[in-house]
Amino acid sequence: MRPSADPDHHDEQQAPATAPESATLHHALAGTGGLDTLLRDLTDRAVLAVEGAEACSITVRRDGRLLTVAGTSGLPSGLDQRQYENGDGPCVRAADSDAEQHAPDLSQEDRWPTYAAYALSRGVRTVLAVPLAVDGETDAALNLYATTEGAFRGSRTVARAFAANASDAINAALSIERERASAGDVRTALLSRSVIDQAIGILMAQEHCTAQTALDTLRRVSQDANIKLRDLCGDLVARTTDGAPDRVADRSSGRR
Repeated sequence: MRPSADPDHHDEQQAPATAPESATLHHALAGTGGLDTLLRDLTDRAVLAVEGAEACSITVRRDGRLLTVAGTSGLPSGLDQRQYENGDGPCVRAADSDAEQHAPDLSQEDRWPTYAAYALSRGVRTVLAVPLAVDGETDAALNLYATTEGAFRGSRTVARAFAANASDAINAALSIERERASAGDVRTALLSRSVIDQAIGILMAQEHCTAQTALDTLRRVSQDANIKLRDLCGDLVARTTDGAPDRVADRSSGRR
């Protein structure tokens, strides 16, 4: 992450170790019940950790467009979406440029006049957007909002530390989800192999043929009937288990 120049550095306080829960955050949150739950929890924790923050959201680019994947209940509607529609704003610029964006007083802000006017109409006076280093996502940012001018002048170090640890937590959760998905693929493959083997055994008994001949027959019927081999075999096993003999070899010739 490449934070922008910090004109308020002299006002900064050192981030207390407990504010972003730096030693335990990603371990505590990675298994909280899925990525969506984690993201919502992170926004709530950010408001508690960063002094001056009254609302928080997380921006991520997916499928070529920015969207808000989580936000606190106190987040005024449209704050992020208006930026996405305009193609600019503190959250958009932080995500796109990987550089921190701080608007200490939106009434004096000239970088995003249209957005500033809208945010002020929603009661927001200060915005701080900190980039998130999320694996597999090209653009992401943690966005903090406040109704008072200069709300984050003394807490930007804490916000940066929290964002860094939030990135770790999100990446840990993503890793767990990928592992679960991979495990699910393995289980599906094993179940498919099991039902195919059972179907081969049934067909061998019906046709008095070898395992290879039975498999070739199943594959031919699968192709002729435009049915997945796994589904065809599952149907055969189910019918046989229910006591309804099914001569699979007859399916492709229409003699059922």
